[in-house]
Amino acid sequence: MTRLFFNIILLLAISGSIQSQTLTDSNLPIVIITTDGGVSIPDEPKVKASMKLIYRGPGERNYDTDMDNPAFLNYDGRIGIEIRGSFSQVSPKKNYGFTTRMTDDVTNNNVSLLGMPEENDWILGGMVFDTALVRDYLCHRLSERLGNYASRAVYCEVIINNNYMGLYMLHEKLKADDNRIDVIKIKTTDNTLPDLSGGYITKADKLTGGDTRAWIMYSFQNSIVEYIHELPKPDDATTAQTAYIKGEFFRLEAAAKNNDISVINGYPAIINIPSFIDFMIVNEFASNPDAYQYSTYFHKERNGKLRAGPVWDLDLSFGNDLFQWSMDRSKTYLWYFEDYYYNNGSRFWRDLFHNTQYKCYLSRRWNEVIQLGQPFHQASLYTFIDSVVLQISEAVVREYQRWGKSGSHAQRIADIKTFMAARTEWITASIGPFTECSDVSVPPLVITKIMYHPQTTTQFTDEEELEFIEIRNAGTTTVNLSGLYFPGTGFVYRFPASSTLAPGLCVILASNASVFQSVYGFAPFGQFTKHLSNSGEPLILADAFGNVIDYVEYSDQNPWPDADGNGYYLKLTSTDLDNSLAESWTASNDLITSIELPYDPVTVAIFPNPFRERLYIRSESVITSVDIYDINGRLVISQSGGSESCEVNAGRLAAGTYIIRVTTGDRYYTDKIIKRH
Repeated sequence: MTRLFFNIILLLAISGSIQSQTLTDSNLPIVIITTDGGVSIPDEPKVKASMKLIYRGPGERNYDTDMDNPAFLNYDGRIGIEIRGSFSQVSPKKNYGFTTRMTDDVTNNNVSLLGMPEENDWILGGMVFDTALVRDYLCHRLSERLGNYASRAVYCEVIINNNYMGLYMLHEKLKADDNRIDVIKIKTTDNTLPDLSGGYITKADKLTGGDTRAWIMYSFQNSIVEYIHELPKPDDATTAQTAYIKGEFFRLEAAAKNNDISVINGYPAIINIPSFIDFMIVNEFASNPDAYQYSTYFHKERNGKLRAGPVWDLDLSFGNDLFQWSMDRSKTYLWYFEDYYYNNGSRFWRDLFHNTQYKCYLSRRWNEVIQLGQPFHQASLYTFIDSVVLQISEAVVREYQRWGKSGSHAQRIADIKTFMAARTEWITASIGPFTECSDVSVPPLVITKIMYHPQTTTQFTDEEELEFIEIRNAGTTTVNLSGLYFPGTGFVYRFPASSTLAPGLCVILASNASVFQSVYGFAPFGQFTKHLSNSGEPLILADAFGNVIDYVEYSDQNPWPDADGNGYYLKLTSTDLDNSLAESWTASNDLITSIELPYDPVTVAIFPNPFRERLYIRSESVITSVDIYDINGRLVISQSGGSESCEVNAGRLAAGTYIIRVTTGDRYYTDKIIKRH
């Protein structure tokens, strides 16, 4: 008899101590599922059922007798339900996946469950390998507190076909959705760039349930890592789509191996570095032995970079493992991307860690999040854990009785805290310094206009196509825009290589370049992907390594000025002000005619204006240089000075409007000039 078979038999024998329980009331929501005809729930396909979700509200007690009281039913309708998981199916307690459906039992029904955003795909996670019943929940919430999307979850108690099943997490299935993994759903017709570039959801995982392998990679010691399509679905993925997203992973592998830090072609140009760092921090802190190899998700938005996450399936963590299969891998003293004896995922994880620049940023982030008031600070962690334990403690007693779990739950929680303390100490001592990246200089770029909810017209009926933002160079030197980008998924834009922005000038990014030009008479600098939220969202401009250049989280609520669908846009009143504050903005409907001119700190006379051939310039100070730009911000004439006056021959320019910049020392003057025929 093999050890695996013996342990399965042992697990089933242990389940002989399982006791039936009756649930009448709980401080947690109560989920009651009744399958049609009382049939057992299979691995697949989903069977038809009805579900009632009893929830009186925060702090209220819930009673099974409320199952027929509409006032206390968060959901009362049809579902399709099946068992989910692979290894976990040997447990007598099961995990379930279900879809909320309309009364026809076919049409999906997007609903909000327990305050989570509307969707139709949900999971009841039984935490079958975690006797502490908190590990997955803690890890997801920690990732969320770092600023990443993680599957939202609410603890509840579950009854299926009149059988009490214990304590569960009702949480979101990972999928493409505006409120989940926020990427465009790529279609089978999206086979050329830019549409071919996204969105994708990919995972490294074991093949189960008829999964189709999309491609393989190798770990640093040459073990196979299998990759699977989540979006597009494996059966829908075209040859071009598989080749493209596979190519992004292999580009990453080559760049990481070669320590290529180019913001144009190296790994900073391929991946969203902060997402990879946060993913590593959560999994390494948890000592997840399956990290990087299994349940490891990635996603990529159209025209965006490859992102790591969301985190998933961390019940084997903080010292917990499949002990019944003689596995004991979750330790405080090793890195899981280079564990020679177990899983470690694709070799790019290890290569990234050993790249000096990446490791510096990883260390900087780790040393930031363990500080007082941060998510990984010991006091914050313990307070958070205690709040979760207080919430589920009543249900834990019933869970232990129902499934014959022995031992002390309080001791298991204490063991997790002890593990966390030791793990924090080891990582802090082993991760290395971050001095070289502790104070990175970023360019003085400022978000100065936001048209997030335009007013439609009879000519332009799609409000989203009228959105734009403006970014200004508030400094005194030209900024190289190469590698700069907006790292989110809701709003996506990357500046092209070798593009620049002169001091005092600005660029406009639009949601639809052709529509913008039709409305305002000139082309925007670039076109962003997806759209701005009408209610508000963070706009983060960063360099290629994720260093934040500017951050604005606008809102359609007070105290932000009213620019919500009324023909106005948000306008920063001065680049000297903090644009993260609502009072620094005003609602404006000024006509956008060209690149708006900044405040001029020096007096200059320019004549004649309009002109045909020559311009004459006089200044109160010695003129250093004269630069002329077209209305799209492209430099067309550059001339050095040397005295308080100079002459510029601009007769070769085409008729139209231009911007002239006169620099005197560290000051400058800008104005519009008009070239006549």
